[in-house]
Amino acid sequence: MQTRKYILIAYFFTLAFWPGNISAQILPAEILEKIPTDLNLIVNGAPYSLTKSEISTWLKEKNYLAFDSKYFSEIENINFCQYEKSLECRLSFPYENQKHIKKKYTLSINTDAIENFTRDLARKTNKDPLDAKFEITDGRVSVFALSSPGIKLDEEKSVQILRDFLLAQNFSASLDLPTQKIQPEISSDSQNNLGITSLIGTGKSNFAGSPKNRIFNINVATKRFNGVLIKSEEEFSFVKILGEVDGEHGYLPELVIKHDKTEPEFGGGICQVSTTAFRAAINSGLEITARRNHAYPVSYYNPQGMDATVYVPLPDLRFKNNTPGHILIETKIEGKELIFNFYGTNDGRKTNVIGPTVLEKKPDGSLKTTFTQQVFDKNEKLIREDVFNSAYDSPNKYPHPGAENTLTEKPKDWSDKEWRRYKSEHNM
Repeated sequence: MQTRKYILIAYFFTLAFWPGNISAQILPAEILEKIPTDLNLIVNGAPYSLTKSEISTWLKEKNYLAFDSKYFSEIENINFCQYEKSLECRLSFPYENQKHIKKKYTLSINTDAIENFTRDLARKTNKDPLDAKFEITDGRVSVFALSSPGIKLDEEKSVQILRDFLLAQNFSASLDLPTQKIQPEISSDSQNNLGITSLIGTGKSNFAGSPKNRIFNINVATKRFNGVLIKSEEEFSFVKILGEVDGEHGYLPELVIKHDKTEPEFGGGICQVSTTAFRAAINSGLEITARRNHAYPVSYYNPQGMDATVYVPLPDLRFKNNTPGHILIETKIEGKELIFNFYGTNDGRKTNVIGPTVLEKKPDGSLKTTFTQQVFDKNEKLIREDVFNSAYDSPNKYPHPGAENTLTEKPKDWSDKEWRRYKSEHNM
């Protein structure tokens, strides 16, 4: 009966004090000594080195109290049932046996830590597929950038491999983690299946008079869009394709309109590119889904009312390819003229642009404009009519650096010619 009593006591004690979820994840303490000093994880043929301390974070230690009749406790406060609210402990464990309490610990697999590590490893090793890029050469579509597949770490299988690695305790110096190959949407041999057969629209703008940094930034941004493909029914995002705008991505400081000032910032001049893309989309009869005009009239975007300002992440220029096939963007610079050509499938649509028309112009330079895009199908039926209204503030509200002393009105002793030259020099 005494033996049975101790078995019952040990059973209740184990229920009360053994750490939860102990199934097959429990590992012996000696595993810490067996973990290799260095472990190479092989992802798509490339090694990723791990130290022993990094691997140890995949384990978690749990301390608990256990009954051991041969062990005499050194714990001063041995009334451990006060830490456990279960009735079994208070009723079934005699006071004298509390002198045989031993503190122990166990190691178990920290699945959350492995999953977090694998997720972070995927961010470092995953590689997006690259679509082929095309250009128009002698009136035909040709490849100028080949496609390549992407690589994605199989996170679910990798977590299981790392768990099994710890459970087996037969440690090796390297582990291969599985990856998945992701094929690009546009392959290098798909030029004949894209439906790109003719020029469907062109946009132009002139940046004559731009300072050298602005011209430099226009060239950098323009190259981002040459060869871009827009799938049928896809929404084009200028900001998404543009990407980061900073010194590391090749841009120089130049004036931009920001808040209530005109000040230097990396990428000044990019709006010349977005404005030209906007005009190409309008002339191609595409549906504009997001567009904002500049805060005040800028001479580079004449005629006023057909500009599109962008700034990462917003505002953005977006439009939908509502043609039957892909659209291929071709960009080029001829002298000081920027050109966007849209090539695609000619579905017989006709686009009529009415305007832009100046509705109101004030002496301070503020103005309001409007233009209308009409799109007709091949049967000359009007299928869409969109009106684009623009309201521009006075340039005087957005002073340039050092422009605090800039004149806002013509001096009485100046000729009209002198005043026009002054305003041109100060971008007024």
